[in-house]
Amino acid sequence: MAVNTVGRTHRDHRLYVWFAIAMPLVVLLGFARTYYLKGVFNGPTLPSLLVHVHGAVMTSWVILFIVQVWLVSTKRTKVHQRLGVIGSVLALLVITIGTVTALVATARDSILAPDALRFLVIPLGDMLTFAVFVGVALYFRRRLEIHKRLMLLAAVAILPAAIARIPLKFMATGGALAFFGVTDLFLITFVLFDTIKHRKLHPAFLWGTIVFIALQPLRMMLSGTSTWTHVATWLVGLVK
Repeated sequence: MAVNTVGRTHRDHRLYVWFAIAMPLVVLLGFARTYYLKGVFNGPTLPSLLVHVHGAVMTSWVILFIVQVWLVSTKRTKVHQRLGVIGSVLALLVITIGTVTALVATARDSILAPDALRFLVIPLGDMLTFAVFVGVALYFRRRLEIHKRLMLLAAVAILPAAIARIPLKFMATGGALAFFGVTDLFLITFVLFDTIKHRKLHPAFLWGTIVFIALQPLRMMLSGTSTWTHVATWLVGLVK
């Protein structure tokens, strides 16, 4: 790896430090009442052990992301690379357990909420988006300028669930338009910052942002089709 690339990478850490601060705050705001501080807010009892496992895995991913950003910002690149192996395994757990948790929740909720099958396209889409960005980021792990941007996109991909649960009226009434809109605003802010700083839009952010945003309306259109209803019913049947 060229010395100038390493130097440029270390000087370019501020964007990722800001995101590493913002991400856990968003997660805490979204899940404080129902998970992290549910005892304080008299939140509902968690329906199963699976939800606890899911929460632990997702929290571990957020913590690892913060640690990895800190390691790069303090020039401990070797440790960052070693932890990347753990990150790969943890990412697989995020995808697997996140998918199973969504299916189990839909199987439970579909009894009383007919729209549960339609909504399933949201969390499964988040898991797919996360998987794509993490997978491509790992492929480009030796090309740091691409890798770090794709990992940021992957981290943003798991935020909609937390954003949707932030106790704001417009979030409760706005549905997918609200939480996708806030997620996109979150992402575009960081992309703009990066673009202005470097005086060009990096291809990883360009194509990543296009894919990220395009998948949102596609999911919503798919959710209303009979094809999705059949697919969702089959998937939910696997965990019943």
